[in-house]
Amino acid sequence: MNLAFKCLILLTSVAVAFAADKEKPKIEIHPAASYPHHQTSQGVTIAAIPYDTEELAKSAFGKLNPNERGILPVLVVIDNPTASAIRLNRLKIEYTAPGGLRVLNTPAQDLRFLNGAREPKISPGPVGGIHVSRDKNPFGEWEIEGRAFNAKMIAPNDTASGFFYFQTGRRGGASLYLSGLVDAKSGQELFYFEIPFD
Repeated sequence: MNLAFKCLILLTSVAVAFAADKEKPKIEIHPAASYPHHQTSQGVTIAAIPYDTEELAKSAFGKLNPNERGILPVLVVIDNPTASAIRLNRLKIEYTAPGGLRVLNTPAQDLRFLNGAREPKISPGPVGGIHVSRDKNPFGEWEIEGRAFNAKMIAPNDTASGFFYFQTGRRGGASLYLSGLVDAKSGQELFYFEIPFD
């Protein structure tokens, strides 16, 4: 292969990858206090936005709507305008609703295993062999893990955001309960946050 042909292949590959990336939905993150469901405590503001409509789900996950599969995605935005970093390694998040419903978040990497192991489809091949195929798991798409909340610490004057996933549908009177945020300087745990959705 000559050099010009190799360069053409490389440029074509880069162009295809760039075009595929442009097709992925983008999420614009705003300050936590600008969202309707937020709470401020000890200088830290946390917003929780349930992506419970088809339009919202499409804006974040494209063709995949987690709600149709029993998963409620909630975008969490944490603003830390204080002079101290906040550790999140003990962060605990629950979706709560009247009647005692308490649902812990399911880690994004575990969602692909929710349906359990699926039986492979076996069909005879064209020349006598066996062809085995499996259905593609929609929770294996990059948007699920790529958009998940994964910050372990928030620096002073910084923001962290991402999705938490709950195995439930949206319910009236529900709230998001967050605890385990720790001031990195003092080691003191911040007061818990309870953000109502209604």
